[in-house]
Order: sequence, then structure tokens, then C-alpha cells
Amino acid sequence: MTKQILLAVHDQAGELDIIQRELISRYATDYEIISERSAASALQRLDALRAAGDVQVLVLFAAQEMTEMTGIEYLRRAHELHPRAQRVLLIPWGNRSASRPILKAVSLGQIDRYATVPSPPPDENFHHLVTELLRERQQHRQAQRTVVTVIGERWAPRSHEFRDLLQRGGLPFAFHTADSAEGRALLHQVHCPAGPFPVLIRFDGQVLTNPTNEQAATALGVRHSSEEGTFDVVVVGSGPAGLSAAVYAASEGLRTIVVDRDTIGGQAGTSSLIRNYLGFPLGISGAELTNRALDQAWSFGAETSVLRPATGLRTDGSDLFVAFADGTEITTRAVVLATGASYQRLGIPGLESLVGAGVFYGGGITEAQAMEGQHVYVVGAGNSAGQAAVHLAKYAQRVTILVRGGALDATMSDYLVKTIEATDNIDVRLDTTIVEGHGAGRLEELGLRNNTTGQTLTVPAAALFILIGAQPHTAWLPEGIRRDPRGYILTDSDLAPTGATGAEAGQPRPPFQLETSMPGVFAAGDVRHGSVKRVASAVGEGGISIRSVHQHLAHLRENDEKR
Repeated sequence: MTKQILLAVHDQAGELDIIQRELISRYATDYEIISERSAASALQRLDALRAAGDVQVLVLFAAQEMTEMTGIEYLRRAHELHPRAQRVLLIPWGNRSASRPILKAVSLGQIDRYATVPSPPPDENFHHLVTELLRERQQHRQAQRTVVTVIGERWAPRSHEFRDLLQRGGLPFAFHTADSAEGRALLHQVHCPAGPFPVLIRFDGQVLTNPTNEQAATALGVRHSSEEGTFDVVVVGSGPAGLSAAVYAASEGLRTIVVDRDTIGGQAGTSSLIRNYLGFPLGISGAELTNRALDQAWSFGAETSVLRPATGLRTDGSDLFVAFADGTEITTRAVVLATGASYQRLGIPGLESLVGAGVFYGGGITEAQAMEGQHVYVVGAGNSAGQAAVHLAKYAQRVTILVRGGALDATMSDYLVKTIEATDNIDVRLDTTIVEGHGAGRLEELGLRNNTTGQTLTVPAAALFILIGAQPHTAWLPEGIRRDPRGYILTDSDLAPTGATGAEAGQPRPPFQLETSMPGVFAAGDVRHGSVKRVASAVGEGGISIRSVHQHLAHLRENDEKR
């Protein structure tokens, strides 16, 4: 059995004893605890552990103030020996005034966390950090208690789609390829040796063969809604804006349901690490953030129904009706449109035919570990592309970012640009456009054109992750909801650019904040014209939309009383 190790180094014996005692007291039952009294001896131990081959170093703890070398330098060198280990820099109490090197190390991706040296036991703040790191590591491993096991062909697009939906939806799952020993044994056990794939085996033994998304959603219990009667608000979209709206609506007593054509999280759910969201100084994955928000919405009583595309929206008096692809409708008094936007398609036939088979739209969280030792490409110049490249670099041998323009810092946050520059196995190709892609059953090579010289070259590629531009999900909406030329929804003041409001603008009253041209229908987040396209602003707009929903509902009540 592989040994899992937590290793600490400090050259001050008293403080190392405290660190060791804290680690042993809580974690020695399940992990091996190693302590070293110098950076040099710790590096020697790590080198020996790497050569042993039957160990996993999970977390490295290092004091910043050591005589041989700083903790930052030690962690940099240790990372070369064990690149998967989480790196925690320990600083003395009350020394945050000397934070510049530490913050720089965070920005450059040289450390993963920092904390004060543990105080005399028990130091629960220290244990909160350690537990969080171990929990994250466990989530990236194959879950031992799974909701569903997926067996499929490794590069089949449908197999990737299921795994991506499960990953972003926060459902623990296991995956085996159909030609692996584990996969063949399970297929024989459930009498489906030839599929059709993917084969899903639920925790209680129920088997589904190549089910539709709707069938899988029902079987896996991700539709929790009770839809009788009239809702106060239907939130369409479960990204940060939609989940924020659901939390505020449900917490304020409104009967609320969240529906989504896909799974929980929206585009944010594909981000491997969001570092510029308030309250998470060292970042949080998009899936973790949105699943926490979902739990919060549930705790207030919000209903959910995912993998359920909305196909229409109509009014009848003061009621609104949201229609779905399965022919059903939900009745509501208000709607918040938070459908977000998806990455633009490249539109290159050779690549579109390989989507899910080496070509992926999004950040590659699901596929990252499979890129071990491979050269992969990321196309895009925004924060999502930068986050994807940094995450993939933890697994792939080399990551190349393809940028159409002449600079990365024009569209990407400074902290990400610095992290990319400091990551040895990430390259950036500027002024570059993808013109073709080929492969027999999966992506094998890309055709790249230099926009300055016009020259084209063909390069081998194990995978391509595409994160360019955005297209709003608004084609299903009625013409009565006005949009800009790109399809983004116009709200409140943007509906009447000349200053006309109310009856002059074709509405029975002036629109409330974030209200669309259809009374009682609001838009929040990336789908709205003029939105900032940041998680924080989407969350804010979700909350604001519910204030406006309250105003709309009050207006309806006033009209009912007058009748």
C-alpha cells in the first residue's frame, strides 16, 4: 500500500517539536509524519522518497526563516522532486509586516498556502488548513465512496461529457476504460461486455447504458424539484449569478427553483482556481465555490432541476411560464435569467469532429490528470485560459498557450501573467492562430499560423483546451426580450438609450434595476449586456436581481388589491 506522507522542516528545535506534535496528534493514524531539522536533510529525504517509488508526499511544511536557505527556496527545490505535493510556508507570529516575499511567492506559484507556526496545542486554525489540503487531495483522487461508476471508451466524446458533468456537479464518481482490467470485470458483472457505452453503474447496482442526460439526471437524483403550483421566482442558470439569486430569494422566503440546461456551476464551474474572489486569498476551484453556493441555496429551501434545457418563456396575465425540452412548464411570478455565456467555437471542422476526443471547450479539470507526460495546448488570453494552463501544467509535461494578439497582459490579470511566467513548463505563443487539426479517433496534431509572418507549421498535440470569447445562451428567448446585436440581454436603462422610460419605452411602468423588456423578467451575470464578466460582479447582480423581484411582486400585489 502506498505510504502517504506529511513532511515538515524547521531548524529551530522547539518550534519543530510543536509542529511535529500537532501533526502526529491528528494525522498519524492515516499518514506518516516526517520531521527534519534542516532544509538540506529534508531535500535528501525527499530525494530518497522519490527513488522509493511507493510513497506519496502530500504536504510539505517549511519555516520561512531558516539559516541554510529560506523556506521559499526550499519549497521551490522540493517542488522539483515532488511536484504534486502541496507547499505550506510557515511564518512566525506577528511577522506579516515582512509579507512582500511571501505574497510574491504566492503570485509566482512557488507556494500553495502560508500560515503562522502552530501555537501550543491544540492550534485549530493550523488544523483547519491541514484538513482543507488533505480534503482537496482526496477530491482529486478517485473517490472511494462513489455515487456512480462510469465505464467508457477513453477518447469517446460521450464518455468525456458524462465525466465532465459529474465533475462539475460535485458527484463522486469512478471512471474505468472499457478495455482496462477493472472495466472489463465490471462490464462482465453487469452483463454489458459490449456496451453500448458509456455504461453507468449506480451505487445501488442500477445500470444505465448510454443514457440521455435527462435519464442520468433522474437516476442520479440531481432533480430535486417539486413543481406543483406557482413559484415566486424561477432562476434559469446555475452559475454564480443564478446561485446568488437563489440564495437571496430562498433566504428571504420566496418559493424558488433553479433550473439549468447543463450542470451546476456554469462557466465558472470549469475554472480550476479562482484567486481574485473576495474571501479566498489563496483561491478556490470554481466547482467547489459553486457547489458550496448550491448547498447554501438548498439550506434555505431552494429547489433544483439540472440537465434540463429551457426552450421558451411566455406570459399570461401576471403569470410567467418557463417551458422545457421535455414538454413541461413551470409557472412563476418572476424569472431571473442567469444563463451566462459559453466559450465560442473555433469552427474548424477537423477539430469540431474531435470534441471530447482530445479537443475540449473549457478548463480541462476532468482531463488534467490524463495529460501526464503530454504536450497540450490552451487557446485563449483571458483569466480562464490562464487558470487552465496553470492547472494543466501540474500534470502535463508541457503546456503552450496560443494567443491571437501580441500580448498576454492586455486581457489577463497580472497575478496570472506572473504565475505563467514563473512556471517552467508553460510556453506562450503570441500572434498565433489555429488553422487546422487532425487525428485518427483523437487529436494528434495542430496547424498553427503566425499572424505576423503568415507562416504555418504543424505540431504534435495530445490535447487542445479552448477558452476564447463568449456567446450568450439567449437564442431560446422570445422576441419580446430585447437583446444587443451579439445576443446579450438589455436591462433597465439600456432599454431606452434616449431616456424614454415606462410607457414611452413600451412598458406599463419604468423597469426595475436589471429588469428586461418583459416585466417580471430580470437578467444577471454574464448574459446581461454590459456585465463585467467576473464572478464577484455576477454574485452581486444575482443579489440585486432579487431586490428587484421583491419590487415587482409588491407591484403585482398592489395591482391585485386595486382590482
